[in-house]
Amino acid sequence: MLSRLSIRNVVLIEALDIEFQSGLTVLTGETGAGKSILLDALGLALGSRADFGLIRNEADRASVTAEFEIEADHPVWDVLSEIGIDRADSLILRRQLRSDGKSPAHINDEAVSVNLLRQIGDMLVEIQGQFEGRGLLDPTTYLPLIDRAAGHQDALSTTARLWAELKAARAELEQMTDRLARAREEEDWLRDAVEQLDMLAPASGEEDQLAAERQRHMHSTRIAEALQQAHVMLSDEDGISHMAGRAQAILERQAEVAAGALDPAIEALDRAVSELTEAESMLTEIGEQLDGDPNRLAEIDERLHQIRTQARKHKIEADELPALHETLIAQLAEMDDQSGALARLRQAEQDCLTAFKAQAEHLSAQRRQVAERLDQAVMAELPPLKLEAAAFQTDIQTLTDDRWSATGWDRVSFQARTNPGMPAGPIDKIASGGELARFLLALKVVLSENEPPKTLIFDEVDSGVGGAVAAAVGARLARLGQKMQTLVITHSPQVAGNGNQHLKIAKYQTGDQVISSTASLSQVERREEIARMLSGDQITEAARSAAAQLLGDSR
Repeated sequence: MLSRLSIRNVVLIEALDIEFQSGLTVLTGETGAGKSILLDALGLALGSRADFGLIRNEADRASVTAEFEIEADHPVWDVLSEIGIDRADSLILRRQLRSDGKSPAHINDEAVSVNLLRQIGDMLVEIQGQFEGRGLLDPTTYLPLIDRAAGHQDALSTTARLWAELKAARAELEQMTDRLARAREEEDWLRDAVEQLDMLAPASGEEDQLAAERQRHMHSTRIAEALQQAHVMLSDEDGISHMAGRAQAILERQAEVAAGALDPAIEALDRAVSELTEAESMLTEIGEQLDGDPNRLAEIDERLHQIRTQARKHKIEADELPALHETLIAQLAEMDDQSGALARLRQAEQDCLTAFKAQAEHLSAQRRQVAERLDQAVMAELPPLKLEAAAFQTDIQTLTDDRWSATGWDRVSFQARTNPGMPAGPIDKIASGGELARFLLALKVVLSENEPPKTLIFDEVDSGVGGAVAAAVGARLARLGQKMQTLVITHSPQVAGNGNQHLKIAKYQTGDQVISSTASLSQVERREEIARMLSGDQITEAARSAAAQLLGDSR
């Protein structure tokens, strides 16, 4: 609840400190005494747009501080903890207006943005009939109001979960679709590349092998001559092979008498003869190869050209072609797999959509049932508030699918008409002034059972009414005050008589300045103030008696 309001240098107010109580607080005073200034000042502390015209003449700054007593588990602490403001015994909102055009905001002495100040202010206070776009004049609050009245938190949680699943499925489907689309753009190139590499069938190290073979064929004549010379030197009767064989035979004839001394030499010659014989065979084989297919060199050149052309096409080394071949084959296979995966993702997205739509329909049906009960309850409140010719209706529309969200597909608006035959429209556009304030009062009375604790403030709620209607307004404000702190600025003695706390706002002349002040009235002072409200400046005993009656009736 709002426990204290301190105002400095705001229009007529030089310095004002007000202590508030729980229940219903009524604020009264003559016209022009500064009652609306209190709301302007409080709105400033709650994050309203800065109006530098509120700075009192001859002052260089104005300031407003609003102090609240709130429970430790109030959701406002969760918001504040995100910016490093810890729980405390009280919550203090402070705002300044400075003549240099700056308007700093603080929460518990921590500098904050005005947007955060407004967010916190909206969680603590609801001002009806004063600030457009706040409280019940904020259409974004209507859907949460209906949901709180319905009490279907489980259904809301399920809807939010299904919406998250649908969004995730759509994101995954979109990513796969984009990836496959990009792959499809390259599919023709990819298949052609694989087909060419299939035909080429490159082998690892093939370029080096072909280059070496080509080198041999390019110098085949000289190589053949060298082979012939080497073969003669090995195989002729005077060649190395025969000479080594004869040397081995000579030693073997003396081996027995040498008693093993010649054995190492004999074995070495045996190995040499064997190696030389193998060398002769190699020379013969190489010679036959050189004498083979006369077209082989052309074949080698063509093969090297094909390999190197593919390597240049893919901007890689020739030895990397086999690995590239395998990679491209795998990409083609993946593309075929992705087509199947895309179909599965489409089905998953459709399943999520079906589940979300079913849940959104279920949630919407619950909301419509609650809305119907709300309409009936509000309509029952209207006649005592001099709105017997008016009508109220909660309009729930299904949004287009591009505006669905975690809360489903409903948009809620509060529609009203003030006279038969008139078209219905948004409540803040159809009703105005006192009518609007009484519409909002009726709504708050009906909705208060399911509302989180807030400080409610009403202005102009008794405008243009008196007697029984004013008494009905006062009774409903008193009912609200039993559930949550309620403040009302009133000109009605019937409303004033219902207050648990009565604050009187007055203005007085000091020198050449007019200053507003506020006083908390005792029971006797309350009787006098209500009597003044009944009879004017000339208070009669009859007025005092009537005031006492109002105070007694309100108990």
